[in-house]
Amino acid sequence: MSTPQTTAASTLVASDLDRTLIYSAAALQLPMPDADAPRLLCVEVYESKPLSYLTETAAGLLTQLAADSVFVPTTTRTREQYHRIHLPGPAPEFAICANGGHLLVDGVSDRDWQRQVAATLADECASLAEVRAHLIAAADPAWLLKERIAEDLFAYLVVERTLLPEGWVKELAEWAEGRGWTVSLQGRKIYAVPQPLSKSAAVREVARRTGSERILAAGDSLLDADLLLAADHAWRPGHGELADSGWTAPNTDVLAEKGVAAGEEILRRFLRRLG
Repeated sequence: MSTPQTTAASTLVASDLDRTLIYSAAALQLPMPDADAPRLLCVEVYESKPLSYLTETAAGLLTQLAADSVFVPTTTRTREQYHRIHLPGPAPEFAICANGGHLLVDGVSDRDWQRQVAATLADECASLAEVRAHLIAAADPAWLLKERIAEDLFAYLVVERTLLPEGWVKELAEWAEGRGWTVSLQGRKIYAVPQPLSKSAAVREVARRTGSERILAAGDSLLDADLLLAADHAWRPGHGELADSGWTAPNTDVLAEKGVAAGEEILRRFLRRLG
């Protein structure tokens, strides 16, 4: 008896957004002469100003990908931040926000998933209140710009990175690890996220609901590592937290491209694997 073929329609494609598929002006990395730079499409406006972009070529690739697979945006952004983004192509039926804390179905958070996440966090890690108190006490006003709670699930700091003391993030990560939390430095933000709050768990739930037989994934940060490991095949760009640490895995291809060009190449790789 022959083995059934995995089709494109039965493939779930889970991708991080910021610095993986979409890029702020500061993260674009356009080393070519200005006249040779790619045309860009703005996909997010914040406070009446353009904020995030992808190339027009990437926009076409993403439209095709969304038509040919179960495409699931998978982000650490809050729901409010996610809803500012207008990706090309049809609106995804499923999206994952707050690092797996919210599973959106047609834009609305699934309450059963919310309850499951809340129960898991209560059982397996220190409270948000404890971690937030430590963050505030350990931070220095000389470099701390903002302190925020996201979706009552995790905390993050916005810092002046050039003034951040060497070793501070490492010390924080060691403290957090003993309490079941993960620390991730992304641009000017330092995230403290409960370890059970994972993109991979939410993606597996979407795969179960859709009957997807294969998972492809992409991401650039430490908070994406579990997502990449959970995939049948994955990609990471040549920039970002994972690149800086030299992170690799047998199922993950490391791309040479950086910045917005990496986002375009990731979409090409997704489509090539679907074919």
